[in-house]
Amino acid sequence: MNNIQLSDFRRRLRRWFHHNRRDLPWRRSSDPYTVWVSEVMLQQTQVNTVVPYFERFVEKYPDVRTLASAELQDILKSWEKMGYYARARNLHAAARVLANNGLNNVPPDLDAFRELPGVGDYIAAAVFSIARDHPVAVVDGNVKRVLSRLFLIDLPISTSAANREFKGAATRLLDRRRAGDFNQAMMELGATLCRPKRPLCDRCPVSPHCEAFPVGRQAELPVRARRRAVPKYHVAIGIISKDRRILITQRQPTGHLGGLWEFPGGKVRPGESPQDACAREIEEEVNLCVEVTDYLIHIEHAYSHFKIGVDVYACTYTAGDVKLQGPADYRWILLDEIDEYPFPGANHKFLDLVKQRLRDAR
Repeated sequence: MNNIQLSDFRRRLRRWFHHNRRDLPWRRSSDPYTVWVSEVMLQQTQVNTVVPYFERFVEKYPDVRTLASAELQDILKSWEKMGYYARARNLHAAARVLANNGLNNVPPDLDAFRELPGVGDYIAAAVFSIARDHPVAVVDGNVKRVLSRLFLIDLPISTSAANREFKGAATRLLDRRRAGDFNQAMMELGATLCRPKRPLCDRCPVSPHCEAFPVGRQAELPVRARRRAVPKYHVAIGIISKDRRILITQRQPTGHLGGLWEFPGGKVRPGESPQDACAREIEEEVNLCVEVTDYLIHIEHAYSHFKIGVDVYACTYTAGDVKLQGPADYRWILLDEIDEYPFPGANHKFLDLVKQRLRDAR
C-alpha cells in the first residue's frame, strides 16, 4: 500500500470499529491489569466463554496484590473448566513477582513486562497498546488471517518465515497514533467478518484494499500446515471408597493440568482389561489394593494434542496405606467437600454421576 491507500485503510477500519465494536467487559476499562487478565484468558478460549470467567475473576482478584496473595488452588478453582491451566499458573506467578517488587500493576517498561512468566510477544503488545497506546503491533490468529488475505501471504501460517512476514505487515499497517484502537479493530475484524470459514467480504470495510477478495482466494487463506494424526489413549480410573470418604490425588504443580485434582488411574496396556488396569494403576500410583466393584461410565475427551477415552469404575478399598508414586498430594474427602477442589474438564463429565451414586450408597 502507498501512503494514500494506507491512510484510507486506517480511516475505514477505524470508522467501522467505532460503529461495530462489541461491548465487552474488558473494553470498559483501560486499567493495564484488567486488560492483561482478559488477554490471558482469551488465548485459546472463545470470547463468549471468557466473559463470565473474566467478570468473576476481576471481582475476586481486582489487582496484582490481591492475585499475588491468593492461593494457587483458589485461582485454579476460579479457572476451572476453562482449560489451559498453565495460563492461570503463570498469571499467578507473574503477579507474585510484581508484588515482591512492590508493584500493584503491570510494570511501566515493556521489556520488564515481557520477562514475566507467561508474557510473550502477543500479550506484551496487546496490553501495552490497548492500555497504554504503546505503538506496537499485535499479531494473533485473527490478525494473521486478515493479513494473509489482505496481502495474499500464502506461507504456512505457523512457520517462522510467515511469522516474520505477518509481524512486518502488521507493523507497516499500524496506526501509531491510535495503536490500541487499531490493534483491537484488526482483531475484531478477524473475529467477526474475516472469519476462518465463509468470510463476510461484502460487509468488510477494507475489502477495497484486500488482494484476496477480487481474485476469490480468501477461502484458501491462511495456509495451514498439514496436521499430524492426534493420538488417542485408553484410560481407566477408580472412585475409591473408604469409610464414607473417597480418594483424590493432586497432579504435580507443573506440566499438563498441573496442580489440579483427579481420581487415581492411568493408561490401559495392550491386551489388558480396563478393570485390571484400574486396579493395577491404583496400586502403582497410591499403593492401595482395591476391589473394582462397578462400571460407572465411559467418557471421551479431547485436549490440544491428544484424546482420551476413559472408563470409570467404582472401587472399594481393601488394604494398604497411601504412598504416592507420581501425584504431588492426596486427600480422603467427604462427598460434600468435592466442589472445593479444582478438577480437569474430563472429570467434570462424570462428577455428577459420581455424586449421585455416592449419595445413593449412603
